[in-house]
Amino acid sequence: MKLLTPLVFAWSLLPMLLALNTSAALAATQRSEVTTLDRIVAVVNDDVIVASELEGKIQELSKRLTQQATRLPPEDVLRRQLLEREILNRIQLQLAARSGITVDDPSLNNAMRELAQRNKLTLDQFRQVLERDGFDYAAFREEIREEMTISQLRRREVVNRINVSDREIEEFIERHGAPGQNNREFRLGHILIALPEAATSDQISEAREQAARTATELRNGADFAQMALAVSAGQQALQGGDLGWRKASEVPSLFAEALRQLQTGDISDPIRSASGFHIIKLLETRGEEAVVVTQTHARHILIRTDAITSDQQAQQRLALLRSRILAGADFAELARANSQDPGSAVAGGDLGWFGPGRMVPQFEQMIDSLPLNTLSEPFRTRYGWHLVEVLGRRKHDDTAEYQRAQVINEIRKHKTEEELELWLRRLRDEAYVELRPEE
Repeated sequence: MKLLTPLVFAWSLLPMLLALNTSAALAATQRSEVTTLDRIVAVVNDDVIVASELEGKIQELSKRLTQQATRLPPEDVLRRQLLEREILNRIQLQLAARSGITVDDPSLNNAMRELAQRNKLTLDQFRQVLERDGFDYAAFREEIREEMTISQLRRREVVNRINVSDREIEEFIERHGAPGQNNREFRLGHILIALPEAATSDQISEAREQAARTATELRNGADFAQMALAVSAGQQALQGGDLGWRKASEVPSLFAEALRQLQTGDISDPIRSASGFHIIKLLETRGEEAVVVTQTHARHILIRTDAITSDQQAQQRLALLRSRILAGADFAELARANSQDPGSAVAGGDLGWFGPGRMVPQFEQMIDSLPLNTLSEPFRTRYGWHLVEVLGRRKHDDTAEYQRAQVINEIRKHKTEEELELWLRRLRDEAYVELRPEE
């Protein structure tokens, strides 16, 4: 067997050595690139944040702030704030995943459409605008998905656990006044059923009974001014009991609590004082825009769907009930026997009077489209299939409810901010977080 000379052997190995050296150099270069582009900047429990992700967030936020003509903070400040936000987001997303909280594609698509509509664009136009401004649409979608997931987690862990008590509402109003109260004025009617000094128990009972009868007659339609002339011992009896216009701060404290419960035209219950029993009527208000809504009185029958009852079966069942009602069957009796809404079934399906926003959108859309005393076709909401009839509509001064809702929202907002901050701090403290600054 012929042996290669050392020179020939060396030349024969040269291509292999060159290939090995080239591969090693390429691998080293790739490792260098990975180190440069995907260096770990933070470990968050069993997850990591790499430099390329952080740089992408910085570029995206910088672009947005520039478009909004907002002055950028120093780069190290921006980097630190974004890294901390990303750490908190990762911790929350990890908790959401463990809790089974997810956002499916249909929900995400609806959110994207709503976002586009708020910007007065179609979804396709919205996508084109994002891409024109240099944003990756797929990445933007996933960012919205993460925000929705975190929002669901926060609602479950914090927001839904916030309660606002009646006492908190009262204390808020005492400190700040009701919304718009500083400008509000009241015109009150007043009747006094007087008591003599050192009244006996019989005299007190008689005056109480007279006051109760008077209030009942007024609620049944008796003229307030004539009643004041006839029975009131108040100083304004000759003026029909009219106390004139007064600011909230000028209303006697004795009447303040009762006044909060009254809407224009309402009659109070008798109010006891040392001088006797007072009855007040809220004649008018001014100084603020009244919130007048259209209330609806309706009744319905609900059939829920489940593993046994399909959508088709629920719809067919309601269609049969509708035919029976149109043929003369009593709606209330059928509702009591068939409706699966426990709150209204016992009342023959009666939902009472309700204003806008009290029902789910599909239900409101149906009742808004129905004439009075007309049965709907069966229709579906997330609660199941419904058959509904509108019994009446009326205008209602919703100012008091609106103001109360504003107070509740304000209190809830402050409490949520405080509780959310404590909750995030606790999550951050309990998580394993390791920062890895660049060497």
